[in-house]
Amino acid sequence: MRRLRRRRMANAGWFTSDHRQHEMTVAGAKNMPKQLIVDGTAIEVEDGITLIQACAQAGVDIPRFCYHERLSIAGNCRMCLIEVQGIPKPVASCAMGVNDLMPNKDGSAKVITTKSAMVKKAREGVMEFLLLNHPLDCPICDQGGECDLQDQAMAFGVGGSRYAENKRAVEDKNLGPLIKTAMTRCIQCTRCVRFMTEVAGVEELGAIGRGEDMEITTYLEKGMLSEMSANVVDLCPVGALTHRPWAHNARPWEMTKTESIDIMDAVGSAIRVDARGPEVMRVLPRNNDAVNEEWISDKSRHVADGLRTQRLDQPYIRKNGKLVPASWAEALALVAEKLTSINSAVIGAVAGDLAGAEEMFALKDLMTRLGVANIDCRQDGAKLDPALGRASYLFNSGIEAIEQADGIMLIGTNPRLEAAVLNTRIRKRWRQGGLLVGVIGEKSDLGYGYTHLGSTPEALARFVDHAPAKKDRPMFIIGPGAYARPDGAAILSLAAKAALALGVVKDGWNGFNILHTAASRVGGLDLGFVPGRVGRDAAGIVKGDMRVVYLLGADEVTVPAGPFVIYQGTHGDRGANRADVILPGAAYTEKSATFVNTEGRAQMTAKAAFPPGEAKEDWTILRALSELCGQKLPYDSLAALRAAMYRAAPGLANIGGRTSAPADGVMALAKHVGTVGTAPLRSPITDFYLTNPISRASAIMAELSALKASSSAAPRAAAE
Repeated sequence: MRRLRRRRMANAGWFTSDHRQHEMTVAGAKNMPKQLIVDGTAIEVEDGITLIQACAQAGVDIPRFCYHERLSIAGNCRMCLIEVQGIPKPVASCAMGVNDLMPNKDGSAKVITTKSAMVKKAREGVMEFLLLNHPLDCPICDQGGECDLQDQAMAFGVGGSRYAENKRAVEDKNLGPLIKTAMTRCIQCTRCVRFMTEVAGVEELGAIGRGEDMEITTYLEKGMLSEMSANVVDLCPVGALTHRPWAHNARPWEMTKTESIDIMDAVGSAIRVDARGPEVMRVLPRNNDAVNEEWISDKSRHVADGLRTQRLDQPYIRKNGKLVPASWAEALALVAEKLTSINSAVIGAVAGDLAGAEEMFALKDLMTRLGVANIDCRQDGAKLDPALGRASYLFNSGIEAIEQADGIMLIGTNPRLEAAVLNTRIRKRWRQGGLLVGVIGEKSDLGYGYTHLGSTPEALARFVDHAPAKKDRPMFIIGPGAYARPDGAAILSLAAKAALALGVVKDGWNGFNILHTAASRVGGLDLGFVPGRVGRDAAGIVKGDMRVVYLLGADEVTVPAGPFVIYQGTHGDRGANRADVILPGAAYTEKSATFVNTEGRAQMTAKAAFPPGEAKEDWTILRALSELCGQKLPYDSLAALRAAMYRAAPGLANIGGRTSAPADGVMALAKHVGTVGTAPLRSPITDFYLTNPISRASAIMAELSALKASSSAAPRAAAE
């Protein structure tokens, strides 16, 4: 047996006369760059990567089903088989690393072959086995045209099968209202299981049974409740999981694909908008490693039906207490008459959470020409002052830097509800180990472990006095539960002082991070869309003693009876219900607009469809209004407007790039003097699915909201 083992090791290239010396040589070589020859191409790869990654660096695409670069390695589909010199059988390239390869005796580079006869035969056998129970659903499958199994069966399979047995049937599972299942198609790649466990942090999905009886299901046979659950459909390579809301509505080749960004929160996730004719059919994620990797939240993905519902498609004027349709000329003339005939001191303007930088710049320009100082983009009451510097209101470290942090303090924020994609970054870093997470605010399930230090601002003061050992890269993440309250300025000052004292802000590292929830907020602050020296903020504007209030998509404020309200927006939501004049605008999928995400990265949406009816792009409405007001804005095109906007805020011109700010803003914030209250810090977002006019118009979001509410009420009822 010993002689046989020696012969086998020799045949595999794993044996030398001095095995101990060989092991020492291998150990010493592990930290050195690896030399490989992949299909005749010599490459040098970095230490620690897998063979499938090494082949990708050589420009060779390896088929795979279970492997995904952002998930743990399962190695159970065997489609990625390759041939490695010295190993007599095919190797699963996803499960073997370059460090696992023993060097050749002569020191030459290992030769990897991906197109040999052995590899071809092995892949054909794997594909034949994978198709053993797969139904022939391609003509009716909603994954058709985007199916990895379909593509790889054509490229690497054979024209027939040797199996004559009956195919097995698997009962479809209930995974919630977003995911349609056809589990007979499932090949048990477990991508969905690994995503929900590792990325989403919801361990509700797993495998039961063994062998042919293995099935993917939820453990309690109920729908998954996660803000990120629909990403499993993108991961599914075979059509076992598809999107229920848009199932069988359109084929991929029928739709026009437009690259854009998401504005459902302030993360600025990269998305692709697919439209057919005038209608947005679906929203899918795009890869952006610096922001959202390749994930988006369920709200970002499935809010598209809200773009078609309750839309404002023509101007309205309130007559005799009722809103009646009007022409553009009539509506703009009435608005111009109100803005020019009333003292500018009693006119105010509030920009909403979904307003683009272009329309905010145009509205500010118009209000400035009219002498109006009462303008504000902080409809949530945030006590953020752009006069202190950009560092006082940015996520200064950047979203990607979360993976470098060794200590994170969450202050007045619930990132799972406020920025679900960003929360997955924190979980990703937490799973790597060596990260301490603290929470000052309300307790909640964030998807990772943390230490709760208290619910009031006093806990922050105590933390400074009794801080743990200093970290190399500590981080504060401060949410609206801290800064969007009457004592928000004092809490921000306290947090800034703590950051400076604990080394959160130091040379080469600024971990003082403001987490915004509104896509328009940073852009508005960059443009200075805040009250003038004698102006009022949003709360003062909507107090009731103003004569005219201009709401630019501001639906989260309540204007009492009295003021004349002009609403420019997209949906018949709260602002439109209160309005005396409605000017229909364009949604984010219907215009090219600039948004700055929470970390200060300027990005641009793209027009994927046209606004409905008589609705117009927002900046053009303000340009036409300015002429009737006798204060004609000096730009007749979007390019001219942007040129003027870039002169006022140069950072907005850096499209796609993150414009950082010096730490002076944090130091200025620390000098503020104020009294901190005793009320607990609570996130203002209580319903993740209904946070803006578009999501509130979505039937899918309403269903998810009701499902979440009922599931939360059930445990309480049982406990009572």
